[in-house]
Amino acid sequence: PGTPSSEILPAVAHFYKEEGIDAAVVEWCVNEKVAFEIAATASFAGKRAAVTMKQVGLNVAYDPFMSVAYNDIAAGFLVVVADDPGPHSSQTEQDSRFAAMMAKVPVFDPSSPREAKEMVKFAYNLSEKYNILVMLRPGLRVCHARQNVPIESIDFSPRKGNFVKNPERWVCLPAIRRRHHERLNQKIREISKERDIFSWIESPKKAEVGIIASGVSYAIAKDIVNNYSLDIPLMKVGRAFPLDETLLEEFLSLCDRVLVFEETYPVVELQIPDRSRVLGKWNEVVPSSGELTPEVIASVMAKFFDISVPQIPSDYDEALSSLGIRVRKPILCAGCPHRASFFAMRKAFPKGVYPSDIGCYTLGINQKAVDSVMCMGGAVTMGSGFSVSLEDDIPIVSTIGDSTFYHMGVPGLINAVYNKHKFILFILDNHTTAMTGGQPTPEFGINLMKDGERVDLLKLIQGCGVDFVKVVNPYNVSDTVSALKDAWEYVRNNGRVAVVIAKHPCKLLERKRYDKKVYVDKETCTGCRYCVSEFGCPGLGFDEEGKKAFVDPRFCINCGVCVQVCPTKAIKEE
Repeated sequence: PGTPSSEILPAVAHFYKEEGIDAAVVEWCVNEKVAFEIAATASFAGKRAAVTMKQVGLNVAYDPFMSVAYNDIAAGFLVVVADDPGPHSSQTEQDSRFAAMMAKVPVFDPSSPREAKEMVKFAYNLSEKYNILVMLRPGLRVCHARQNVPIESIDFSPRKGNFVKNPERWVCLPAIRRRHHERLNQKIREISKERDIFSWIESPKKAEVGIIASGVSYAIAKDIVNNYSLDIPLMKVGRAFPLDETLLEEFLSLCDRVLVFEETYPVVELQIPDRSRVLGKWNEVVPSSGELTPEVIASVMAKFFDISVPQIPSDYDEALSSLGIRVRKPILCAGCPHRASFFAMRKAFPKGVYPSDIGCYTLGINQKAVDSVMCMGGAVTMGSGFSVSLEDDIPIVSTIGDSTFYHMGVPGLINAVYNKHKFILFILDNHTTAMTGGQPTPEFGINLMKDGERVDLLKLIQGCGVDFVKVVNPYNVSDTVSALKDAWEYVRNNGRVAVVIAKHPCKLLERKRYDKKVYVDKETCTGCRYCVSEFGCPGLGFDEEGKKAFVDPRFCINCGVCVQVCPTKAIKEE
């Protein structure tokens, strides 16, 4: 899972259960590459298949994605990739339509939830007509929108799997692939000449400047055109690659110049033959980064049409200030075990280097406990990279969540063992995939439609060849500090990677307050602010007038970790 795609697969499982359909297979997989390969193989065996992911998940699945694009698949195969223009919850705002164009895979760009649903049926028909992989690319605004959607009767009759052996079709040898590539090129040429029912021209009158818009950008541009009663040609793009050639030629005959709105790469723009007429991202008329919000699109259109740009009311800032609302940066939850782990790590190695990973624990940056983040699994391999680059006396502690470790951390750990890299891998095991919706990890053997087998985290690490593994409860700060120091001693003496697992459930799973009430002894508190500046739990506050810390009962769960943190022992348990 991954925002903004996380809700798709649970919704599929929910509706299958609601309809009482037992023949369907709906699974969480350890990563997108694995998921893609399983779904692709199902399509090879005659079963319709789909795989869902966010845009950076496609990076993980890119190897099979590029390969399967060449195959003559046996049954409909759809890859749903949710993009994140902005970005709002991702490390990139890459455009998956561009990846589809590179792979020569047809891609649909829905402008609404209803259209996304309609495109799925059409995409499967297209996939089976041409025996080709097809992509559906909903953006953040489509994924997080709600819309009433009519549902027609659906045929749930299961198809019987049947794999027909044919090495010419299924084996990716270079000589065979040359022939596959020629067929793929022909398929794309034929599809480009097909009428796209999700693309059309509105107000087909001649004008100096017309607009081509794809996906959500079309919905926004259409609203602006309607609001200002602009009498200009507007072309909606549904199939972003390959474009409907006939419709594009018709539209280009209506205007001298073309203003193109799309998120976030110039995919449609690059398919327009006469680039000298294009007003878009390449010539910086349209921003080439960031989300194309109504304000952004209106500001671009105002350069060519008689419209006004939406303005924030002049009294907005004053009204906001009068409410007394403080702007808060994102922080870990009260009682989050990761906060305790980060505190112990910095206490053990105040001058250490802390590579980290993708997860809610990235918010350890607020505790100065995250020095670098690259991608999922990157914490492990960055630990390796730092270990071969820095002096041996600099402690390197890589932090990674349990679900991220299962996802992409295992190969990096095997490589670290193999190459004798010297760092500590600190696995923050909170028993769930917390940031993207609380999905289970393989450690518990729970899946969407049926339970599977547990994959024991400790045995997995030992199976990678790690000799030093310690498991701690991060709520016990002194024990965690001791385990980390023991691990570094092992690393220095043996020249090998060591692993410490901080095991405690996510508070969103546990959802309880502990019995012993935590309070601040005002007489003992010196007002040093150490608890709020270095630990930063939202269950703690600071009275600026009285210059004393206090426990906020709205958020505090009485975990007691702050009792161990306070340097003057002013925070106590009843």
